Amino acid sequence: MSTTSQGPSSYRAKKESLLTPTMLLVGLIPIFTFALGTWQVQRLQWKREPMYLPNHINVAAVPDFAYRKVRVKGRWDYSHLMLLGPRVRDGSVGYHVVVPFVRSNGSTVLVDRGFVSKELADNMRNLSDESEVEILGMLRTSHDRNRFTPDNKPEKGEWYWVDVGAMADYAGGEKAGVQPVFIEEIFEGHAGDASLRAAHGIPVGRLPIVDVRNAHASYIITWYSLSAFTSIMFVRLLMKRRASARLPR
Repeated sequence: MSTTSQGPSSYRAKKESLLTPTMLLVGLIPIFTFALGTWQVQRLQWKREPMYLPNHINVAAVPDFAYRKVRVKGRWDYSHLMLLGPRVRDGSVGYHVVVPFVRSNGSTVLVDRGFVSKELADNMRNLSDESEVEILGMLRTSHDRNRFTPDNKPEKGEWYWVDVGAMADYAGGEKAGVQPVFIEEIFEGHAGDASLRAAHGIPVGRLPIVDVRNAHASYIITWYSLSAFTSIMFVRLLMKRRASARLPR
């Protein structure tokens, strides 16, 4: 009778997959958050780049583009000039000069050219330059009016607050191709240039700075930080599972 000898049996541990549903979920989070951060970067660049307005502007969409930089080309209509104020700049009392801007390839819009002193403001009414110019500005909507602000009196040429609709009507309204679109001209010079312009009665426009909170920068930091944190967490979990898979069972 022969006996069959059987060697010691070897035990093979069941091989576990490293990519469990939990690991897949944790691995997708950094990809998703990185994509969101990149999208916010693109949105921020989009808002900083000046855009050209269409020939006919969709007025209902203007609030969605408030504080966007725009470039417009055309000529000034000084016959409908409006002095908005009084206003104060660097201790000097004056007005903001609002002039209809007849665009070369589209409707007429309203442009706040900036501040001039009270002594030189009336000289703006005597201007008659009709040469074509291109300006850089910022889209705005009607300004908020507090209870102490007087009513505008267009018939007397008195404008105390920005009422875009009323200003557009004063400039000719829809029949004259004037749309209720308000742009603040941007001044990109330094303080010396501003002083020189003010001394010669040339309007000094607004600074190219948005005076409302821009949330895109904080969103960029948030999404990229979350992407980095979850990436580190994913790598650590992956290394931990690899180490546990090598241990004998």
